[in-house]
Amino acid sequence: MQASTLQSKFIQIRSNKLFEIFVVTVIVFSALLVGAKTYEMSDTVYSIAKFLDWFISAFFLTEITIRFLAEHRKRDFFKSFWNIFDTLIVIISLIPADDTELALVARLVRVFRVLRMISIIPELRILLVSLIKALPQLGYVMLLMFIIFYIYAAVGSTLFATINPDLWGNIIISLLTLFRVMTFEDWTDVMYETMEVYPLSWLFYLTFIFFTAFAFLNMVIGIVVNVMEQENANARAEALEEVGDPSLRDISEQISKLQGQILSMQDSKGS
Repeated sequence: MQASTLQSKFIQIRSNKLFEIFVVTVIVFSALLVGAKTYEMSDTVYSIAKFLDWFISAFFLTEITIRFLAEHRKRDFFKSFWNIFDTLIVIISLIPADDTELALVARLVRVFRVLRMISIIPELRILLVSLIKALPQLGYVMLLMFIIFYIYAAVGSTLFATINPDLWGNIIISLLTLFRVMTFEDWTDVMYETMEVYPLSWLFYLTFIFFTAFAFLNMVIGIVVNVMEQENANARAEALEEVGDPSLRDISEQISKLQGQILSMQDSKGS
């Protein structure tokens, strides 16, 4: 009874919104502390920052322990990628490496503690998972964009190399110049320079901007948004399953069963 009572208390703490907000606050404070250490500090302030850093590490260890103990089946805790990620970050940050040759590695690990906010906030997890799942589709878009880049770079290097070799001398430089045009970094200066020799060269720039900055960008946004909608739908379905509410599929199956029963009853009465 005592074990089940303790576990129920740990579950209440884990699901408490105030506890979640406090964890996020500590993560943000940890990020600010890492940024503060990049400035010069007096010995007193450095000692305080070091103490706060160890306090944050101890709090994260406590928070991970609470989440682990709140799990009904302890081995299921490590089936989640985010739980494994949080555990590794917390354990590595506890290694006393500040005064050793691994001090740089220890600082970098403390920087990555900010990523724990993704595992705490479900909306951020959905965003990251959606971006990762969209990468295969985005790969084809990037390949098509590279083809367009390469064609325009070859044309630009052929036509404009004599005008400004620093911008169009070879295809590699032309690719960098086109990237500058796509990001709208003083692209009009590049266009006006070539228009002095080729008055219609504005067509080259406008069509390139249309393909890359507008068409391909909208394609990327559309793919990511579509995957995000699917992930949100999956998250809502999982939440309904945890609560125990029936999904639309379950309701439709029940309706079809009732319709079948009604038809069978009608057939039996008719006979």
